[in-house]
Amino acid sequence: MNKKIIIYIALAITLFVSSAGLSWGIATLVSNKEAKVLSPEGSDVVKNEKVKKPKIDPSIPRTEECPLNGLMYPKDYKAIWSTRRPLAVMIENSLDSRPLSGLSSADLVYEAVAEGGITRQMGMFLCDLATQEVMLAPVRSARIYYTKLVTEYDALYNHVGGAGNCDDPTVDERAKALCFIRRNKIKDLDQFGLDFKACHRLTNRLDKEVAYEHTMACFTEQLYKVAVKRDWQNKGEWDKSFVKWKFKEDGTEKGNVTEIGFDFWKNKPDYSVSWKYDAPTNNYLRFNGGEPVIDLNTDEPIRAKNVIVQLVREFGPLDEHFHMDYQVVGTGKALVFQDGKAINATWIKATPALRTKYMDSGKELLLNRGQTWIELIPDGNQIEYNK
Repeated sequence: MNKKIIIYIALAITLFVSSAGLSWGIATLVSNKEAKVLSPEGSDVVKNEKVKKPKIDPSIPRTEECPLNGLMYPKDYKAIWSTRRPLAVMIENSLDSRPLSGLSSADLVYEAVAEGGITRQMGMFLCDLATQEVMLAPVRSARIYYTKLVTEYDALYNHVGGAGNCDDPTVDERAKALCFIRRNKIKDLDQFGLDFKACHRLTNRLDKEVAYEHTMACFTEQLYKVAVKRDWQNKGEWDKSFVKWKFKEDGTEKGNVTEIGFDFWKNKPDYSVSWKYDAPTNNYLRFNGGEPVIDLNTDEPIRAKNVIVQLVREFGPLDEHFHMDYQVVGTGKALVFQDGKAINATWIKATPALRTKYMDSGKELLLNRGQTWIELIPDGNQIEYNK
């Protein structure tokens, strides 16, 4: 081959490699710059920037009581939440998924074991996010005992798949959450039926690599837009049928129950829970596996005004998938912690559609205004607290 032709070919290859490298470098810089912006319409490497809850102007009268958390809000908040249904979202609690995003914006939170002693939480959202977009993560799959709580609120139910379609022979009938959703016509926001704006994989939410299953993030405003498209907004029927929680002001006399502790499963210390009472604010601070729990959205600790330990019968593992079931319909014992005090109570829930009530001496207990956590604990477990 002619020597000049060989030189030309070599120069052409060099120029091609150089330009490809330059293009890759520019693309990398651009993508890294874009990765710092949080948006539900972004890529799966969107960076989670810290946000602060919007503060309510103290000069605006707070005349409207939230039916889920009892807090008082301005009329413009109610104007938004009164057009909506509560949004129930499954948020996992595995070690790899911590810290979680969004639970501080929930009005109520339920917690129970998903399987293998690993707990999962369901946040119930309505009033506190009325004027803000909140990212919730990581969102995981449905379990049947949670679906029986969703029906209390006639809520929108956001999750990523779940245990058991009706025709799945590998799942025990008592654990078939997806079957229960369909048969009971729950307003289902399963991620598999949503577009990229509502839910997508967020692979760098944490400053560590995690398995893909721990990366699903969903966005509240986008979920509500889906609900409107499906004609699931509140047209007045939810407000009329829902039996509101009953509330009171913080107690003037504080008790001396300063710490609450319990395990879900004895051999899973990373999922043990303690709540420490902060008397000056009359709040309980949450600890998981001995570590303080924060909301990654805000970098602020999780606080509750009421902690309810609901003792329930545990069944399982039920099948080859190690699914569990917990009796949330019926009656049983409960401990209600508020104002630094422990109250022995009874829980009652006659059907899945009726709201659980916590009773003391035949009367429904009044809750302090603010976030409530309901811990579904196997009824043989010991609850430790100083008396």
